[in-house]
This record gives sequence, C-alpha cells and structure tokens, in this order.
Amino acid sequence: MAALGYDVNQLEVLLLQMVSLFRDGKPVKMSKRTGQAITLNELIEEVGTDAARYFFIMRSLDTQLDFDLDLAKSHSNENPVYYIQYAHARIYSIYRQAKEAGADLSTDWSDVKWDTLTNEYELELIKKMAAFPEEVQRAARERAPHRIAHFVHELAGMFHTFYNHCRIIQEDKNLERARLALVTAVRITIANSLAILGVSAPEKM
Repeated sequence: MAALGYDVNQLEVLLLQMVSLFRDGKPVKMSKRTGQAITLNELIEEVGTDAARYFFIMRSLDTQLDFDLDLAKSHSNENPVYYIQYAHARIYSIYRQAKEAGADLSTDWSDVKWDTLTNEYELELIKKMAAFPEEVQRAARERAPHRIAHFVHELAGMFHTFYNHCRIIQEDKNLERARLALVTAVRITIANSLAILGVSAPEKM
C-alpha cells in the first residue's frame, strides 16, 4: 500500500469462513495433504462467473458457505442468480410486447399518472426500491455486500409476483404507462444492484 502511494491505514483484511463444495447433494472431497483441490478458475469454468460471484457474496463473512454446484448451474427459480437475471430479462420482454402493441415507450416519464398505481404489489415494489440508497450505504459502511445480494433477490421476487398479478399492456393507457414506468424503475434498480456485485444483467435469457 505504501509503495503504491496509498494510506496504509486504509487497508482492511476481511477473512471469511470455510467454503464447502457440493455436487449431487454430496461434499466434493478435497485434501491439502494429497493435493486434491478445486481452484477458483476451475469453479468459474464450471458454473460461470456470475454464479460464482453471487454465491460467494450472498453469505456474510462470518457464515460458512455450502456451495451447491448443481444449483449454481441450474436454470430454475431455485437458483438465485438465474431468478434475478430472469426478472431483468423479463422486463425487456415486456418492452418488446409493448412495442408490438403500440404502447408509448418514450423515456420521458414526466407525463406519468403515478396516482394510478394503487395495487398492493405496485406499492410494495415502490417501497422496496425507495430503500435501495440506504441499503447501499449500509452495505458499504458494514462491509456487508451480501445485503445487496439479498436486496436484489427480494426485489426480483416482488417483481415476479407483481408480473403474475398485474396486467401491464392494457386498454387503460394511463395505467399502462404508469406500470411501464414502474417496471423500468425496477429494471434500473436490478441492473444497478447486479453491477455492484459484478454480475451481468442480460436482456434475453
């Protein structure tokens, strides 16, 4: 730190608990004595960068991590990375459907009738996103990036619930426009959360 010209008092070393790898529900045997080990590069090659980063960061440093290789590779709602990324990609799918339906997709949201958003699922999304700045500050202050992982997973879950209960493309154009604005805010918040974690936010899956 000193040689690079940085303040040595700014250096913090954060130690984490042991990581256990599981495959087919059984621990992957490794041994320092016999030299049996799986490198991080090998892990990333098997499950992908996004899954590796998210799985390592979704637990606090003082919690032991059981890394399920099969879950990390699965394309299912049980895989938190897939679940979150699918929410982001689903919003782009909504855009494509809205475009085909002739909806107003301009990004100037000044004309939105926000008071049309009264559904409980809409309000839950709004309240959750309103907490994002404070969540980022707290995660940084406490050196707890897992808080962002939990936040974005919960936000994705709320979005999926909203999507299943609230029709976005519809005859009421004021409500349609407001819901398109709402899902755009969700998309931006998900993308910003994933960017903090170093995880990609795909437009298609």
